[in-house]
Amino acid sequence: TGQVRTSRSQLTPKDPEPEFVLVRDMARPGLGLGLLGRVFLRSLELRALCSSRHAEQIQPLQSYPPSRPIRAARPAPDLNSFAFRTHTCGELCTAHIGQEVRLCGWVQYQRQGVFIVLRDFDGLTQIVIPQEKSTAHLRKILCELSLESVITVTGTVIPRPPGQANLEMPTGKIEVQMQHVEILNRCRKLPFETKELVKKSEALRMQHRYLDLRSSHMQYNLRLRSQMVMRMREYLCNLHGFVDVETPTLFKKTPGGAKEFVVPSREPGKFYCLPQSPQQFKQLLMVGGLDRYFQVARCYRDEGSKPDRQPEFTQIDIEMSFVDQARIQKLIEGLIVYSWPEEKGDIETPFPSITYAEAMDSYGVDKPDTRFGMKIVDISEIFISTKISFLCDALSHPCGAVRVISITDGVKYLKKKDLENLTELAKAQFNQDLMFIMVQPDGTWKSAIAKILTDLEKSQLCHATNLQKGDVLILAAGDRTKANHALGKLRLECADILESRGVALRDPDVFNFLWIVDFPLFLPKENSSEGFESAHHPFTAPHPDDAHLIYKEPGTVRSQHYDLVLNGNEIGGGSIRIHNMELQHYVLETILKEDSGVLSHLLEALDSGAPPHGGIALGLDRLIALTVGASSIRDVIAFPKSFRGRDLMSNAPDYVSHEELNPYHIQVNWPAEIHKDTTKS
Repeated sequence: TGQVRTSRSQLTPKDPEPEFVLVRDMARPGLGLGLLGRVFLRSLELRALCSSRHAEQIQPLQSYPPSRPIRAARPAPDLNSFAFRTHTCGELCTAHIGQEVRLCGWVQYQRQGVFIVLRDFDGLTQIVIPQEKSTAHLRKILCELSLESVITVTGTVIPRPPGQANLEMPTGKIEVQMQHVEILNRCRKLPFETKELVKKSEALRMQHRYLDLRSSHMQYNLRLRSQMVMRMREYLCNLHGFVDVETPTLFKKTPGGAKEFVVPSREPGKFYCLPQSPQQFKQLLMVGGLDRYFQVARCYRDEGSKPDRQPEFTQIDIEMSFVDQARIQKLIEGLIVYSWPEEKGDIETPFPSITYAEAMDSYGVDKPDTRFGMKIVDISEIFISTKISFLCDALSHPCGAVRVISITDGVKYLKKKDLENLTELAKAQFNQDLMFIMVQPDGTWKSAIAKILTDLEKSQLCHATNLQKGDVLILAAGDRTKANHALGKLRLECADILESRGVALRDPDVFNFLWIVDFPLFLPKENSSEGFESAHHPFTAPHPDDAHLIYKEPGTVRSQHYDLVLNGNEIGGGSIRIHNMELQHYVLETILKEDSGVLSHLLEALDSGAPPHGGIALGLDRLIALTVGASSIRDVIAFPKSFRGRDLMSNAPDYVSHEELNPYHIQVNWPAEIHKDTTKS
């Protein structure tokens, strides 16, 4: 073509390098180039590209990000391109007065045969219905038209009469004088009104999701989600050279982790599994030398009826070679800052970090909400020489402790029934007994042990917990771990109670990000006194300082796993992976007692020159839900499943016939009533 691409060059026309002068001159139209000439030009282009890259010297990852990375400037999107409207219903203003426009949308309101309000994804516009006798038929049609019908209107933008402007509406200073209308589709009688103020049950919203999507909050949630994902792609691909790779959806069973969905195949007795995550694939991509991978990945977990979970969900999946934990954390901080909506305010980096042990000791959970205090305090030292029998018994055990949380103004807000409910909760879920200590507004102490406490113990309690008049202490004595878990749950329960009574504790406009690090690598198996299971997954590498203990004391080994927490919710988790085949085989076979043959492909890959690598996955649904303040992740997913994993709109999952099951060699033990119904159908 006579044109040579010289992208990424920093050269200017005034100061070209010799190679580029040659390329430019030789590439003039009409100049014949043979194969040798084209090869020569290509070599010069590659040389210039390498020189340009060397000159740019991209800033090292560890020094990134700044507080607010500069986003690439981009033109505002043309919302009317390729459509037969001229404007959206949310963009008209006084600057458009006198212009003829064409709008398309849904009829939101009809007012006394004089106005209709037209709605689309971008907003509302008031349309003036002509009142002349010659247009009586038109007025009759519009007045009888059902709400939510779809129309297109042509008319002229005019100012609203004096005193009739609606300043709360972006288009409130103008209206459109209708000249022509076309009814594109009439709407049936709907099961509910789409107006925001009309309350609908979640089941009804999900059954008619296509109607619920018309609401402004669902439009906002899905569009913000799209914008954040696009910025994440820009940050990862354009700024840091990640490669977007799609991994298979049909895979095989993976040891450990959540329960997987099974998919039948045409080979008798053989099944696929839907992946919980692309974990193995992204590690294999690192072995394959891809270096930097990411994917907006669909994942699947058969978790039954867990609250606020989805059987299929989306995560931002990331893996890197030649990286350590600190660099991945900096990458993710930059990713979140870069994609964060500007209207939500700035985010400070680096994010604070605490260890798993610190989180459990101070908050009783591994995903603490740090927007409020009420930390767990150890007061064992105060009662070493106490005469209170149950405290003496607790401290006589090797892992015994006395721990407490303080509720500011608890005397005012916690009722007797609340204390009874907290006691029942601790007993039922953790088999933990509680003791309440209340300091009345007049300074008197009220508790079952108030008369036994010495003045010194009271003084030390006040100092250790900053106890004031009107406060309540919730005390748990016994096994340290059990007491932490119980108080961690009660801390959140008390926050709910206080907020229900008007106390502002957890500001919805505050976003507290927190890294949790140094998790245990293995945990004792549930319902078993022997053996271990992975705290996260079997591919996590041990902490370098504890690597020597994995062969002697695996239960004491910390991992190179890290979680990202936002306002008490885990929004991401990742780790540095085991890249040594012998260590991975030892973990699977000796410690976890898993059949390593199931992962023979991964072990062979690790034995084929695997680089050190690590990664993370961010839960996109939960991140968006927290960002927009949604009460459930279902409010940021276009077509979610119900609490029990059903699609209420299409009634999935559904039955299939015997004929459809035969190719998969599957026989179903049908309940008698269902068998009768399916036979009839």
